[in-house]
Amino acid sequence: MDYHFEFRPYRRLFKQPLRTRYGFWNVREGLILRLTDAEGRIGWGEVAPIADFGTESFAQALSFCQFLATEISEGTIAQIPATFPACQFGFGAALENLSVVPSGNAQTALNSLWTVHEQSYLLPTGRDALRGWQDPWQQGFRTFKWKIGVVDSAEELRHFETLMQCLPEKACLRLDANGGLNWDTASRWLATCDRLTSSYAAKVEFLEQPLPIEQFDQLLNLHQQFRTPIALDESVSTLTQIQSCYQKGWRGIFVIKAALAGSPEKLRSFCQTHAIEVVWSSALETSVAQHFIRHRLIPAVPASDRAVGFGVDHWFLDTTLNQLDFEQLWQSL
Repeated sequence: MDYHFEFRPYRRLFKQPLRTRYGFWNVREGLILRLTDAEGRIGWGEVAPIADFGTESFAQALSFCQFLATEISEGTIAQIPATFPACQFGFGAALENLSVVPSGNAQTALNSLWTVHEQSYLLPTGRDALRGWQDPWQQGFRTFKWKIGVVDSAEELRHFETLMQCLPEKACLRLDANGGLNWDTASRWLATCDRLTSSYAAKVEFLEQPLPIEQFDQLLNLHQQFRTPIALDESVSTLTQIQSCYQKGWRGIFVIKAALAGSPEKLRSFCQTHAIEVVWSSALETSVAQHFIRHRLIPAVPASDRAVGFGVDHWFLDTTLNQLDFEQLWQSL
């Protein structure tokens, strides 16, 4: 079957640059896809690459979509190479969304994304986190994510202890190093996590990707040496990487950014077959990809009581792309 294919790029400014160990991120760019079948049904998809995480670049994704004809087949989608995982996800999601039969409660389902209790909230980096948790706590957030490895480690560790002193009971903190630590610094962080979790009311849920992806054996060793769990993120950005880490013996937490991982069908199958422990995480995508992940991926895999990492919309100036009326979102581009 052939489908009419259209796409529109988007460009979202951050309220303030998002600082990670890769540097400052000022603009989020991606593509909204629309497939229409012979009966007029529409399937929405999103391509939201992050080259630092091993996907194609935005420029490559844009060029790929520009190269395609306005009429494409399922075979065309099936042939998208693994080197374009964000495109695999976007087109795969659009194709799956075509098969959704509208119902009387479709709008109700569309409006039921995550509550604040189900999400982790991305804090500002550095000392700004010391006051950045208070408003979201009042809103109901209980899980927070804090990027580390962006300034001097001794300074960050001091801020970390202060933050743990401030956070109330039942607060969970996720530390995300984006692979920016070395063995000694990672060990220092994990030892401090173990100590502070025992000393204060809040707890450290896990340390995310402390070492670069090429240091898998060291990551495995760290995972075995400390009480604080380690979660893999950049190491498992794509389905190929997820499969590789599993085959090499990783049985800890997999932080999966589905929008970067590749074919949603293959990702779903792997998670069902291997029953891995997944923390679903945002790739700073729009509501198009978030809705698909929430309603088509997460319910199909073993349930987890861990918060999903989608508390990120507050980072953007423009909230137009957060809306769940996709036709209206499309017209805004």
